[in-house]
Amino acid sequence: MKLSRYEQGSILNYNAGEQTATLYTRDKAVMRKLDTLVADYPNTYKLTGQDEVSKTYSFPKSYVNYRKPRTVSTEQRERARQMMIKRNKVSC
Repeated sequence: MKLSRYEQGSILNYNAGEQTATLYTRDKAVMRKLDTLVADYPNTYKLTGQDEVSKTYSFPKSYVNYRKPRTVSTEQRERARQMMIKRNKVSC
């Protein structure tokens, strides 16, 4: 079944009273990432349900992470640009 981009969402659910988080997703990219984590860390990440278009996973809520946006200075941006130019010249 083909889902629209709007329908390919994810819902993360956890509360203060439990130690686990539940992630329900219809996004194939998220499913691939979580399936890899389930395979590599079966004691931590669990596939708890699935149907033809979605999967549900559980894992410790301490693994949910909030980060501030990365800020890149003009100098860092210019250094990265110069490195990319240098790499492209070497690979050609």
